[in-house]
Amino acid sequence: MKPVTPRQLEIFQFVRDFRAAHGYSPTMQEIGDHFRLTKVTVFDHVRALERKGLLRRGEKHHARSLQLTREAMAELPGQKPTRLPLAGRIVAGLPIEAVEDRQALELDELFSSRGETFVLEVSGDSMIEEQIRDGDYVICERRNTARNGQTVVALLPDGEATLKKFYREKGRIRLQPANAAFEPIYADRVDIQGVVIGVVRRVG
Repeated sequence: MKPVTPRQLEIFQFVRDFRAAHGYSPTMQEIGDHFRLTKVTVFDHVRALERKGLLRRGEKHHARSLQLTREAMAELPGQKPTRLPLAGRIVAGLPIEAVEDRQALELDELFSSRGETFVLEVSGDSMIEEQIRDGDYVICERRNTARNGQTVVALLPDGEATLKKFYREKGRIRLQPANAAFEPIYADRVDIQGVVIGVVRRVG
């Protein structure tokens, strides 16, 4: 990997952390505002990061199209390992003999075949009937479309993002919580940011 300047590394890390926190990329203006740089200067740094194989832009003319390359995620500092020891299988029924199995589970590879992924921490209990609880982490595949019944990260017209089940109805979209205590959200249109493909829960 080609060396990066300290400012380029800061911008890369800002893009990475912004995507992790929001589920979508920052705009050039948001990057400029954060670092007090002009948009022209931000574009120069982003182009340099593209040339060095660290960032890439998706759809042209899309304000939030910045994406991190797999090489960058693997090599730049600040990335945590996603390889965990896989000790074998255990059933939740009758006991079985415990056998050590020296393998490893690559969390990144587990979902890499699904396309670009990102992780969001869940706040709130509106999806508990889907076994998604407050404090869980949802693993999402970045998509801008969804099928009825899929759990999605949706950006509402007012700029708020929410995690709900997606249903397209006649003349409107229904974002359905999985908790009887919550009311569904209805909208003429929403921007789908991703579809949930996994849930991680920390216990203890």
